[in-house]
Amino acid sequence: MIAVAMMMTRQTFAQSNDIGTYDRSGYPKQSRSVTYASGGMAATSDLRSTQAAVEILKAGGSAVDAAIAANAVLGVVEPMSCGIGGDLFSICWSSEDKQLAGLNASGRSPQAATLAEFKRRQLEQIPTFGPLAWSVPGCVAGWQDLHARYGKLPWEDLFQPAIRLAEEGFPVAPVIAGYWKNAERRLTESPEASATFLVDGQAPAEGDVFRNPRLARTYRLIAEQGARVFYEDEIAQEIDRYSRSLADGLLRLSDLESHKNQWVEPVSTNYRGYDIWELPPNGQGIAALQMLNLIEPHDVRSMGWGSPELAHLFVEAKKLAFADRAKFYADMTMADVPLEQLISKEYAAQRARLLDPDRALVGVPAGDPKLVNGDTVYLCVVDEDRNCCSLIQSNYYGFGSQLVAGDLGFALQNRGALFSLDEQHANCLAPGKRPFHTIIPAMVTREGRPELVFGVMGGDMQPQGHVQVLMNWIDFGMNIQMAGDAARIRHDGSATPTGVAEEQGGGTVLCESGIPADTVKALQAKGHRTSKGGSFGGYQGILIDWQRGILHGATEARKDGAALGY
Repeated sequence: MIAVAMMMTRQTFAQSNDIGTYDRSGYPKQSRSVTYASGGMAATSDLRSTQAAVEILKAGGSAVDAAIAANAVLGVVEPMSCGIGGDLFSICWSSEDKQLAGLNASGRSPQAATLAEFKRRQLEQIPTFGPLAWSVPGCVAGWQDLHARYGKLPWEDLFQPAIRLAEEGFPVAPVIAGYWKNAERRLTESPEASATFLVDGQAPAEGDVFRNPRLARTYRLIAEQGARVFYEDEIAQEIDRYSRSLADGLLRLSDLESHKNQWVEPVSTNYRGYDIWELPPNGQGIAALQMLNLIEPHDVRSMGWGSPELAHLFVEAKKLAFADRAKFYADMTMADVPLEQLISKEYAAQRARLLDPDRALVGVPAGDPKLVNGDTVYLCVVDEDRNCCSLIQSNYYGFGSQLVAGDLGFALQNRGALFSLDEQHANCLAPGKRPFHTIIPAMVTREGRPELVFGVMGGDMQPQGHVQVLMNWIDFGMNIQMAGDAARIRHDGSATPTGVAEEQGGGTVLCESGIPADTVKALQAKGHRTSKGGSFGGYQGILIDWQRGILHGATEARKDGAALGY
């Protein structure tokens, strides 16, 4: 009866609630229909990537095989947001052993990246762009680790769709074209980056056909030789050569050779009967769990979607969770992170005493303001056997460090910019340490099996997006497309002149146009500073309907993506 009632709620919610501005017959408040399939399904931020994943699934590949193929394609068609110069995190479900597993494929700082070295350079913080922001890219090793554990098809088969696109070219998608244009000026400052990603000194425009034969060659090497070529042989040696050619290049072949990823146990909280799974730090996934713990005691459904009461509760919960993020989240192999306490219901109850239903909190630390933006790709795949892969991968900023090693065809990430140079901070720079990370995959299980595989990309927006999608789906009964389409809010902190992360005046609440005007006014009356516009993330999701044996797919209307199945 509960399942039937929820189904009816999802069918009628769009007609009775104002959650956006779409005008579609039958479902006027969502951007497109839910995608349905009974075999396998993939959802990514670009149609070519989703098509590659489905191609692999139809060939007998596993969810992980398809995810790797899709990620490789995204490295071609959305190179500013992701690629083999970046890091990767994933949560996987195995239908065979009925277990969840997490992979932390984030790289570490170079051995030469010491506090003394940065003090010698008279730097108070790590530059956002350039070689000093480099950390070892974990993506390719992540692909190999995932494939070794869950793959079915031969490794080299997974790269053929990406190699074809890189060699033959592809029309640039609209949203991606905008990202590319934004990075144009910085790319012109590096001969290698300009030669790789610009055409006659300009970013390709929407609909222009772009080719990257350099990346095709690099992918072919990886397809033929595996991750070894990236971390020990030809590709690693070229990265080492390029780093040594730069005055600020600290990354060395030995750093690449020593790289190892880490299988970790996902962590969870229960929200109204659903187990919400995230990965432990050095990522920020547990911020979503902390926010949910603070929100759960409240009757969200009675508050109403888009209400001032719910918006205020959400923002205040975010402030409290991000205060802990700023202080505690770091590489758990090199810092003491009180993980179990942070995600406990008891700790949430203690922190909830700070919540005031009538006034915005002021003076709450909110994390490093550098984390506000980030270019990332999230994708999810479920195969015929109901193996699941939730995968997120990123360069951090658009085109990462803005630097390309020689003719390798990909940008090197700038994740090292997220280290603190305060030697008392948990996330302080140290040789061989993983920086704090923004990218977080997620999964929802109920009664011991996966129900929703999802994620929301976009820097600080990611845990905020996770929580809003989950409230839309669980509390308000929206289908998974509607849950992602509904207008979002985003709380951003500000910074003191010294760059110390602290909210002044409670930060700023950014509101999408679909948030009711009365709610915005009510937030202002409670002491919140509000603003229109901003970046509100990129969501993909696949729901498993175990009762009917079908999959529901959703894709982010704010991106160029697609959900496809068979």
